Amino acid sequence: MKRRERTRHLIELGGLVIKAGLVDLTDDDRATLYGAFLTVADKLRGEEGANALALWQRKGKRAFEAEAEAETKTGTGSAPGQA
Repeated sequence: MKRRERTRHLIELGGLVIKAGLVDLTDDDRATLYGAFLTVADKLRGEEGANALALWQRKGKRAFEAEAEAETKTGTGSAPGQA
């Protein structure tokens, strides 16, 4: 991945962290966020990882779709799936 592409990718991932409300919920505590991400990674590596992944994908897709629909009604926002 080229530097510019990597930078954009990292910014988009950070946007998802903010969009999910994790920054506010953790008072922007990096150790807490990192611990949460490690917990998610452990869950995905476990026996139920495929089920968790499928559940989270459905939930995220629904959230993006709901957001896009709301933005269409108000005429604001970015493309679905983008932070």
